[in-house]
Amino acid sequence: MSKPSDTPIVPREIQKIYAGRIFTVQVETITLPKGGELRAEVIRHPGSVVIIPVTGAGEIILVRQYRHAIGRWAWELPAGSLKDGEDPDKAAVRECHEEIAMVPGRVERLGAFYPTPGYCDELMNFYRATELRKPAEGETATPDEDEDIEPQAFSLDAIRRMIATGEIIDLKTVAALALL
Repeated sequence: MSKPSDTPIVPREIQKIYAGRIFTVQVETITLPKGGELRAEVIRHPGSVVIIPVTGAGEIILVRQYRHAIGRWAWELPAGSLKDGEDPDKAAVRECHEEIAMVPGRVERLGAFYPTPGYCDELMNFYRATELRKPAEGETATPDEDEDIEPQAFSLDAIRRMIATGEIIDLKTVAALALL
């Protein structure tokens, strides 16, 4: 039997503030379990995949791309949002192909986590991608229009140094290393 604290609270009112191509911002009015009212500002996100592409030599491929929100280029693991109704396993293969131009022969789900549960419902699904190969003829992938990506393979030790020196500042990339 679940305790009242285990039961999700259903919003009494939902006001959509913004609907973009990736996420929606809503203000949801809820009655708190101990009484009182909360107008929660919530980002509704379809979820995402984060890929740890591992080469045959054991190196990990990171991508360098410009992140306008922070005004700088960042090294990070390949990742992307789920398309409407898309299976995360298939999305991991698609994103790997789009971002590093390699097709994984094997993807292994490592876990799923909410990076910012205080205000966003995005669930990040983490995968290890191995048995990487160049795409066969006719196997095409189209990167998103806003992506200018530079993939590069690094040893795990090099990635740890990049984190320690602040060269890697992306939290999903740092968190993913705990799953290896």
